[in-house]
Amino acid sequence: MNTQTTERPEFNTFHNGDKANLPFAGSEYDARLAGLRRLMAKAGVDAAVLTSMHNVAYYSGFLYCSFGRPYACVVTADKAVTISAGIDAGQPWRRSACDNLVYTDWKRDNYWRAVCSVTGKGRVIGFEGDHLNLQGFEKLNGFLAPARTVDIAAATMKQRMAKSPAEIALIREGARIADHGGFAVRDAIRAGTREIDVAMAGRDAMELEIARSFPDSELRDSWVWFQSGLNTDGAHNPVTSRALRHGDILSLNTFPMISGYYTALERTLFLRDVDAASLKIWQANVGAHELGLSLIRPGATCSGITHAINDFFAERDLLQYRSFGYGHSFGVLSHYYGREAGLELREDIDTVLEPGMVVSMEPMLTLPEGMPGAGGYREHDILIVTEDGAENITAFPYGPEHNVIG
Repeated sequence: MNTQTTERPEFNTFHNGDKANLPFAGSEYDARLAGLRRLMAKAGVDAAVLTSMHNVAYYSGFLYCSFGRPYACVVTADKAVTISAGIDAGQPWRRSACDNLVYTDWKRDNYWRAVCSVTGKGRVIGFEGDHLNLQGFEKLNGFLAPARTVDIAAATMKQRMAKSPAEIALIREGARIADHGGFAVRDAIRAGTREIDVAMAGRDAMELEIARSFPDSELRDSWVWFQSGLNTDGAHNPVTSRALRHGDILSLNTFPMISGYYTALERTLFLRDVDAASLKIWQANVGAHELGLSLIRPGATCSGITHAINDFFAERDLLQYRSFGYGHSFGVLSHYYGREAGLELREDIDTVLEPGMVVSMEPMLTLPEGMPGAGGYREHDILIVTEDGAENITAFPYGPEHNVIG
């Protein structure tokens, strides 16, 4: 039997089809890369090897699907290249504002050979210390032989925290579509209906609206968490098949995803009846929400806003039922990637709010089962910090006057 061996490439280009219409114009990505290169120059970095989904998407437009494989966006003073796995073929090139290299899996570590072909050896390499794991860091050092490594994760996060006008326009649309999904959820609520059926109504409504409003986008990752009764105790509890009952506390959470950009609507509701103890807790959480909305403005600090809302809850003997911080930044993030941790409304974050930042206000109280008013209460609005205050871009109404259903 004759056998033939073929020399297969370690990596190559695959420019299949035409470049896609990305969520932003080329000038937007150019401006982001220019900002990255400025921070690289300040840190003395020759090449940045960005590995997280959020940074790869932010600087290139390409949102990868890892499935256990590594990806990157490698940026030097004069080049920007996404590195993708062969299984994705030409899609990463079409969805990258920059060039793209495809690594093959015929030989282990072709990914790092492709990265090295852009960075070169012996250079000062910037990396994301909050994303690259220990094995990846060892490979980086072995294949790139850097003169020095610099963690640039915090610097890139700071750049992402300041939104451009184009980003704000997309986030506005995301907030509108979150409201759209919220109304579909509210319309589907009735006794006997399962959580999953209500959630699917909201998700389908949002995906159809994204397809209508953003016909060039990839349709992926939008979701709804609709929780009832005991399931409301955690903000991120998954949907179940529990059937709704009269008197249930409900939590509506819609999350449209547009080209990697997350937005959210979250509301407390009750099905038909709300008892006096629950009403008191709900009204207290609404009061905290309204206080928080009034505090978001340029010059305010994340920790200062947090302490003020803490005092509000403490005066009502409710602070012990708060379960997480009061808000966070918006942009390229999702429930499985990304977080601008420097812009969260928590006691240990002293970031000063500036015009162009986008944050949520989302107080939540959780009272354990067996207590009067048991359940999880949460309201969530999205605000754009302006020159003289903040603009609330969430329109879905909140509170007992609007959200006792049936």
